[in-house]
Amino acid sequence: MTQSLKLISSMAMREALAELTARFERTTGRIVQREAAGGVDVAKRVQSGELLDVVVLSSSAIDKLIAEGHALEGSRQDLVRSGVAVAVPAGAAKPDISDEAAVRGAVLAARTLSYSTGPSGVYLEKLFERWGILAQIRARIVVPPPGTPVGSLIADGEAQLGFQQLSELINVEGIEVVGPLPESIQTLTVFSGGIASRSAQVAQARELLEFLASPLNADVKRRYGMEPA
Repeated sequence: MTQSLKLISSMAMREALAELTARFERTTGRIVQREAAGGVDVAKRVQSGELLDVVVLSSSAIDKLIAEGHALEGSRQDLVRSGVAVAVPAGAAKPDISDEAAVRGAVLAARTLSYSTGPSGVYLEKLFERWGILAQIRARIVVPPPGTPVGSLIADGEAQLGFQQLSELINVEGIEVVGPLPESIQTLTVFSGGIASRSAQVAQARELLEFLASPLNADVKRRYGMEPA
């Protein structure tokens, strides 16, 4: 009997991976056990030696796992490029985010705002610092608990303005996506897959990664607000 493959990912690709792995299962007959969690927690689980086959995180996180010996050298497959979008509660007035100055104004006007603790959040903090407003808005920032989507904080009214990967906002009920960050301040995160060093199914794990990276699956990636890498 064929053993199932275990895949763990950060939240950014959770929805897309659900559809992609279902397509893989239909195509190959192999079963994929899939789980998503906060990126920091995923990396810690891989570093602790948890038994799994494939891990999907930002490319920098995959490179770090490879360098540490927790993922196999040469196994990285770039899957998607993902940009940051802005969202507000459903029915709320949509702020102007047409250019950098407008986004800065929207941030300053928001009573509360939230962004992830992942790569996009790190970028935004540096952006706010460059704008000279981080200290001014610090008390208004709602930090999501690990694994909690920013979209849920917006939908619950905890945050008036939210920033996160478009793929994590696009299907959340109770919010409205205003649009992507303008090109001048947009940041793209590459999400990649790697094979865990403790995988007992390296060939099958590589088959899964190659499937996830296939141009034939570009339609799914775009449907969830990402571009093929």
